[in-house]
Amino acid sequence: MVKYLIIGGSAGGVGAVEAIREVDPTGTIALISEEPFPQYSRPMISEFVSQEATLATMKYRSEQFWKKHNVHAYTGKTAVKVDFDKKIVELDDGQKLDYEKLLLATGGTPAIPQMDGITKDGVFTFTELASAEGITSKLVHAKSAVVIGGGLIGVSVADALVKRGIKITLVEVNDRLIHVVLDEKASHLAENVIKATGTKLVLGQTVKQILGKQENPSEVGGVLLQDDTVISCDLVILAVGVNPRVELVENSKVELKKGIIVDRFMQTNIPDVYACGDATEAHDFLVKENRRLPLWPLAHVGGRVAGYNMAGQTTKYEGGTVMSSMNYFRLPIISVGQINPEDSENYEILVDVQPEKPAYKKIVLKDDVIVGFIFLGEVEKAGILFRLIKNHVNIGEVKEKLLSKDFGIISLPEAIRKEMFVVH
Repeated sequence: MVKYLIIGGSAGGVGAVEAIREVDPTGTIALISEEPFPQYSRPMISEFVSQEATLATMKYRSEQFWKKHNVHAYTGKTAVKVDFDKKIVELDDGQKLDYEKLLLATGGTPAIPQMDGITKDGVFTFTELASAEGITSKLVHAKSAVVIGGGLIGVSVADALVKRGIKITLVEVNDRLIHVVLDEKASHLAENVIKATGTKLVLGQTVKQILGKQENPSEVGGVLLQDDTVISCDLVILAVGVNPRVELVENSKVELKKGIIVDRFMQTNIPDVYACGDATEAHDFLVKENRRLPLWPLAHVGGRVAGYNMAGQTTKYEGGTVMSSMNYFRLPIISVGQINPEDSENYEILVDVQPEKPAYKKIVLKDDVIVGFIFLGEVEKAGILFRLIKNHVNIGEVKEKLLSKDFGIISLPEAIRKEMFVVH
């Protein structure tokens, strides 16, 4: 019997292994990972496609990581069934592994929209290295691509392909880009920067069919939009989002909503079964309830917390919140927390906009406590605001200074500086 069994070899799985080994140097660990590649940074897939990074520079742990930590790694294998009563996981090759403690770090899976032509050669997703390698292999002959989805993933792939000289049309069903983490003003500033690179934006539209080439209908030749406009292209990239990968626990005793529900110790409602990362709903320190937060750093932290608790060292998850940090099309943006409160009359909103740079700062406060902010173009002070949000620090006496050019940690009274760095 394996003492610790981990399903998933990405950020959460790696964090769990490291935490377990800090507490238990000898307990048996087995890990199941579908991907045959060594531990690589998925947020760097865009840099891989743009040729600004290689697999070697994307590795965030050595190829000897599993061996160094005495982990029996089942790479290229898929867990297909879990018997939570008998504590047995079945693999796609028929092997069965029994365990004492189980971690579900299964991550997310790209959302695939239903449309005609989705299986044509030249259609890719953009969340795994295998997809990035497939795209790269096509760039030898490709001249144009349609990216479906104008969120973070869509903008990242558009940026990478523009750097490779590919003509891009970005199609987004909403009327503005990156609408989940930006407000209307910030979206429009970002859109202007992206359009200036020659990228065509088609907003408020969807693709209803992927068309084939006239000479080879099985290969991508274009897309048909909802309004019957035809756009010729050689590649189609699906970037419409990521769903939690929870098929292993569907119709089981594991509590499941939009993701696997875990407590502050990353444990599910099943004894000895833990979960972390994109597959879960975990604690949000801002709204003080569980929600999906599919973010790479939080997956790693959640994995570490799960690992400590699996090994017997009680450790509480501090929680995360909605956070996005990006730097595509040479435009740095950081967005944290509540940036578009529906009942805005109950919030105080500070704004500074300089469209000529462009630069945009928006800070959202409730009862003199920062609950969200957007920094676009100038992001150097974002770390200070994050600490103030994280610790719910009342900044009423200095809020008028938050948007000044001279604002910095030294601008804050000593009592506030102490409070913002308290570890709760």
